[in-house]
Amino acid sequence: MLKISVPATSANLGPGFDSIGLALDMQLSLTVIGPSQTWQVEHPFGEKVPNDTRNLIVKTALSLAPHLAPQRIQVTSEIPLARGLGSSSTAIVAGLVLANELVATPLSKRDLLFKATELEGHPDNVAPAILGGLVVATVADQQVQAVQLPTPDLFASVYVPNEELLTSASRRALPTTLPFKQAIAGSSVGNTLVAALAMKNWSLALALLEQDQFHEQYRAKLVPALTTIRETAHTLGLVGTYLSGAGPTIVTLGHKVDLMRLQTKLQQNPALTGQYHLLSIDAQGVTVTKS
Repeated sequence: MLKISVPATSANLGPGFDSIGLALDMQLSLTVIGPSQTWQVEHPFGEKVPNDTRNLIVKTALSLAPHLAPQRIQVTSEIPLARGLGSSSTAIVAGLVLANELVATPLSKRDLLFKATELEGHPDNVAPAILGGLVVATVADQQVQAVQLPTPDLFASVYVPNEELLTSASRRALPTTLPFKQAIAGSSVGNTLVAALAMKNWSLALALLEQDQFHEQYRAKLVPALTTIRETAHTLGLVGTYLSGAGPTIVTLGHKVDLMRLQTKLQQNPALTGQYHLLSIDAQGVTVTKS
């Protein structure tokens, strides 16, 4: 039996727009039950998610290996759909790894990352899903360049609103251009954030997570809970709150005991009706188990 597990991912980390991603210990698991006459995908997502070759996992697998023999697979996932925790990226990675495990000549992780980025459009979600931990990545000269930084000794308080926010809608909220000064300021903060993360200067990094100039101010009207959670954290002396990916999930990084206090406070707010998770950082990335 073949089992593949892919972690959720939280992208951007504020000013690291489309380039920084973090793997979180919330998993999509895929189990290959065995060969089948046709592709069959058993999953918990209901009728809106296909269970045949139209399923994103299967489509992705066949994009890598078009002649792959059909399989019956079972998918379970803790990762909510369309919430900014990399649900589509985990499906893409799961599909690529599935095909990679079933072909005669498998690709390297580097080649898998290139293919995943090609399918997803940018590497900030797929890179940590494949590599684990904290990853800074970009596409330059048609090559995916990914750098793993030290895994932060932190936890993530994750607030998931009940309402979906499609990436396409969140992207439409962004401006087509930025003033030159604002772009310079945003780049400066992002560069310093990466340096702080690389040096394990967590206190500086947490403060810089809230200094984004690229996207959060434009998306804030779509995710009003962002301001509420950030301001609540500040009343407790905590910084490190940011919009996860395109939203609407909101993440606060910090020490576990502080985040427990934060969640207790947030749960007293009747306007915050979503789901709360307290997650560790996944340092492994995608894993494969054979039995």
